[in-house]
Amino acid sequence: MVKIIADTTCGLPLDELEEMGVDVIPQIIIFGEDSFRDDHEIDTPTFLAKLQAAKDLPKTAAPPPAMYEPLFKKYAGEGDSILVVTPSSDLSGTYRSAEVAAEMVPEANVQILDTRTIAGGLGVLVKKAKTLADQGETLEKIVEELRTLAKKEVVYFLVDTLEYLHKGGRIGNASYLIGSVLQMKPILGVDDGKVTAIEKQRTSSKALNRIKTLVLEQCPKCEDAQITISHCGGEVRASQLAQELEQALEIDTIPVYVVPSAIVVHVGPGVISVSFFKND
Repeated sequence: MVKIIADTTCGLPLDELEEMGVDVIPQIIIFGEDSFRDDHEIDTPTFLAKLQAAKDLPKTAAPPPAMYEPLFKKYAGEGDSILVVTPSSDLSGTYRSAEVAAEMVPEANVQILDTRTIAGGLGVLVKKAKTLADQGETLEKIVEELRTLAKKEVVYFLVDTLEYLHKGGRIGNASYLIGSVLQMKPILGVDDGKVTAIEKQRTSSKALNRIKTLVLEQCPKCEDAQITISHCGGEVRASQLAQELEQALEIDTIPVYVVPSAIVVHVGPGVISVSFFKND
């Protein structure tokens, strides 16, 4: 059997992942000299309160290989294969950490998949991997299916400020916007694992309406689109956007997730994003 291992950057609620039978590895949040696992040592409200009070921006660290090693040994001993579904290696050190752990347990049959995405779309890929594993698919088949699906993903997101992406070094080709946007609100995306600039609007409301337009132009009107909305500190806007897109796309329910703290460190509070998968 294939065992699926994810991490908290997939954005799925921890209780949902536990119910699915997916192992979850935490990211590490660092405030000064203090560090916290983002699975059970710090939740989003506590994180936001600490962020507001902090003099300096917090940092993140990828989970150390030692967090993966016991799971690799356990499943290797049980004769299972292992698939680690990670966020983009350009946005997180998680992929490399899992890779090092796999080298520490050579007897384990481990495949580490760099999905080239993060948050909502990554969560969809994790759930797809678990579904295929439960259906008895081979490790190779699951990896093939996920790679094919990942290439179809489209992500749009809006941030209140580029300060967090810039200081965290994860701004990708959107760096040219620094110092030029002033009060402009950039619409960003994730292209081949890197943050990319799409366009800019004068206000947050105009930018969010523009994202809605882009989604309606490109998102298929079917469940296969696997559309998700993620936010941090923007529940009202996210819920309203979900309702509008549900009606326009004739989709019963669009999941709305809270962006994990480890991602908010790099994009800032107030972020809202939409992810979906195109047809062939």
